[in-house]
Formats: sequence, structure tokens, C-alpha cells
Amino acid sequence: MSSSAEQVETPRAVSVSSSEDELTVQFTDGRSISVPLSWYPRLEHATREERQEWELIGDGTGIHWPAVDEDISVVSLLRGLPSNESQASLRRWLAGRSR
Repeated sequence: MSSSAEQVETPRAVSVSSSEDELTVQFTDGRSISVPLSWYPRLEHATREERQEWELIGDGTGIHWPAVDEDISVVSLLRGLPSNESQASLRRWLAGRSR
């Protein structure tokens, strides 16, 4: 018995928006995913303007927010994985923002 593995291509991000408590990403396959902004503390602490300044990386395989140095991969979003930044790292980053 033979079986062939289906080749499934991961969609790419095409658009990003956010509200005060949610991040929404649209993909090339027509889907969109919304996740709690609290999953990404740097984005949660960012200003509205900082969250609006994003760029696609790797032709849409990831998203980068330069003002807060946050990167999120499409694969992480699709798997439902929140940020894995340590609390110590986040505290250092927050302390640097308040200066």
C-alpha cells in the first residue's frame, strides 16, 4: 500500500490590523486570524501608531514591527502560539521604553 503526503503550502500574510485588544492578520488563501493582543506583550504596550507601522518579512512568512522590535511568524499564528519572550526580557524592554 502506498500513500502520498499531500503538499500543503503555508499561506502568507498580506495585511495586518489591530484594535486595543486584538491582532488580526489576513492571509493569501483568504483566511484571517484574530488573536488577543495580550499574546504579544510588546504589541500590547505599543501605541496605536506603533502597531500600525508593520512590514512583511520573508515575502509574508512573518510580520515585523520596527518601533517595538517584534516579529511574529505566520506559522506561529496558525498554530496558535503566543510570544515566548521571557518576563525578564519584557521587563528590560519596558524599562528602556520609559526612559
